Amino acid sequence: MQDKCGIVGAYSLNKSKNVSRDIYYGLYALQHRGQESAGISSHNSGQMCTYRGMGLVCDVFNNGNVEELKGHVGIGHVRYSTTGKSFLENSQPFMTEFESGEISVAHNGDIINSSELRQELEKKGIQFCSTTDSEVLCHLLTEEYQNTENMVESIKKVSKQIIGSYSLVILLNDDLIVVRDPIGIKPLAMGKINQTTMVASETVAFDAIGANYVRDVEPGEILLINDEIKSYQIPRNKNTPRAHCMFEYVYFARPDSILDGRSVYNVRLNIGKSLAQQYPVEADVVMPIPDSAITAAIGYSRESGLPYGEGLIKNRYVGRTFIMPTQEERENSVRLKMNPIRSELQGKRIVIVDDSIVRGTTSKALVEVIRDAGVEEIHLRIGCPPIISPCYYGIAMATKKELIASDKKAEEIRKILGVDSLGYLSAEALVECIGIKRDELCMGCLTGDYPTDLPDDLEDYEACR
Repeated sequence: MQDKCGIVGAYSLNKSKNVSRDIYYGLYALQHRGQESAGISSHNSGQMCTYRGMGLVCDVFNNGNVEELKGHVGIGHVRYSTTGKSFLENSQPFMTEFESGEISVAHNGDIINSSELRQELEKKGIQFCSTTDSEVLCHLLTEEYQNTENMVESIKKVSKQIIGSYSLVILLNDDLIVVRDPIGIKPLAMGKINQTTMVASETVAFDAIGANYVRDVEPGEILLINDEIKSYQIPRNKNTPRAHCMFEYVYFARPDSILDGRSVYNVRLNIGKSLAQQYPVEADVVMPIPDSAITAAIGYSRESGLPYGEGLIKNRYVGRTFIMPTQEERENSVRLKMNPIRSELQGKRIVIVDDSIVRGTTSKALVEVIRDAGVEEIHLRIGCPPIISPCYYGIAMATKKELIASDKKAEEIRKILGVDSLGYLSAEALVECIGIKRDELCMGCLTGDYPTDLPDDLEDYEACR
């Protein structure tokens, strides 16, 4: 899996406060959502200032850069590339100037028909400095705003043109505008501390500065934040579904976050408990693949009565294996990333809990590491159903042919991985664990049934990813 992004926005009624420091800490808390680049835009005394760089938040903002971004309103972004390669030009926020001011945009999601929209904009003479769908959004909004001089109406018009997922923070002069797409694929929440209103992809950004979680931004909601907060709604067809991303709960979000009013930690505990109910087995110990499966493994342990233990120690200075550019590097990085504790593994019958299997190569390499440590039996339990289709909404998992479950049944996968038993959580159980109705979840990667139309030029879309 190759990614997603994180966004933060802040507005303070105290005009002498610089919110960039709060945005910095918010991005730091969202570092798990993007380790490729980071950026902040702020507005002060009629002037927009943006700073972006490649790398971690602490590396990008390490020379007093934050203090130079003055202003009581600002937005920030951390990135993994979904649409657009890993270059500084593709980092966010994107900023453009026009007759009546400046606009800066940060985007979490993926616009599926961005290639077609980009071509239309280029025919009008608009020049691009990046290859991302986020810059397409920025130009669409700017073009509409110059016609209407009303950003809320501009967003409503642009929403009719785009297909995909988007949570946005927009800095228009000294106004902060917040948008969540009508089906709510990507998470977005609002918090408050003293005179500062903050929005972020996850509530952990609020915790980082001591802000209180107020509520989630509703699907299709537009918030105009200045000296007051006004809420508007993108017109929604009554047949438009809600489609919250199930994978945020299973894997991407931090366990200490709250998404759409639900504790991610509790969801993952429930996943572990449900796995134990669906796939009981005689074993000596339950162990997670750290870090994302730790909570589910605790749930499995509590429900099964088997002791919880650690068998793998993660090197926390190695990035996630799915962001390695080649398959060979992903496989070679496994031993660098995970080291076995032989004394805890030798001669044991172990239940290993993981959140998902994508290509299967990392799982196979980890099983080999564990086998080499002398385990007697390995029983693998997976916290979501088989992934059979790509994601088109901001998670570049893999192409369909690379997904191990796209053309193989569980028993075939078990043999390939070399485990004694394999159990995937059922779709019905996953829905129950999350606590959101089935028809309000996006489970396209599990079913191949997507909540939006898909464009005809999907091959071009895949190529640009």
